[in-house]
Amino acid sequence: MLLYFADTRLNYFVPVRAVLSTLVYPIQTIATVPTSIKEWAQTLFQDRNDLKQKNTVLEATNLLNSARIQKLQALERENMRLRELLGSSFRLNERVLVAELLTIDMDPFSQQVVIDKGKQYGIFSGQAILDATGVMGQITEVGPFSSRAILLTDPNHAIPVQINRNGLRAIATGKGRGKPLQLEHLPYNADVRVGDLIVTSGFGGRFPNGYPVGTVRAINYPKGQAFADIQVTPAAKVETSREVLLVLPAPKLNVSPKIVPLESVMPGDATQPSEDVAKQEPIKDGQ
Repeated sequence: MLLYFADTRLNYFVPVRAVLSTLVYPIQTIATVPTSIKEWAQTLFQDRNDLKQKNTVLEATNLLNSARIQKLQALERENMRLRELLGSSFRLNERVLVAELLTIDMDPFSQQVVIDKGKQYGIFSGQAILDATGVMGQITEVGPFSSRAILLTDPNHAIPVQINRNGLRAIATGKGRGKPLQLEHLPYNADVRVGDLIVTSGFGGRFPNGYPVGTVRAINYPKGQAFADIQVTPAAKVETSREVLLVLPAPKLNVSPKIVPLESVMPGDATQPSEDVAKQEPIKDGQ
């Protein structure tokens, strides 16, 4: 009791406590090391896990944004192609229908595609298809919801054409994937020049007149052959176009002919109608 009073009231043991505290401090520090290491390790691994999770989330977000950007770029290119198609359709006199390619024939000796329009849209066999730059081919088979078309470059395809500069007529045939078209049966003295625009002649009954088919790229004169070797670069982007135009037939106009009966013409004067006919009102369409 006396020691407690001396320490609390008179502070006799303050120096002793200071010395003891100094001596005990290293022991206290060493005693707390395991706990400190444990807390440090937990913090370290927790931060590492958080960083890994955040890194995973950022990578996933980056991939998602990249995919969205690529999709936006694809939509932008598709929008540009559709604008080109719409622009070309406004330059045409015929009515057109926009269609999209579903599949392409991978056979190197066959150039055919399947489009997403069929009988329900009024598609018919022999219908011309175009892209924004020129003629691509024609429909060969029609189904209820899709149709098959043969392209200009198919070896089994031929189209009547003419040279836009002078009207010289010829037949353009396909030679296969990636190869130019061939103008058939033109003699050596035919008036054909490199750079001439080749258009449809309209005489085949399938393609309307005046659609661009291609441009003359080369003219050769093989020895021992009666005809020139004339190569044509297709105007249409046969290998890359995804959207096409289907040329629809022009609507038929129902116009009633105006016929004057012979009884209304005065005898002896086949050129002068009677007075009653002269006063008669003109016949209107549909009457």
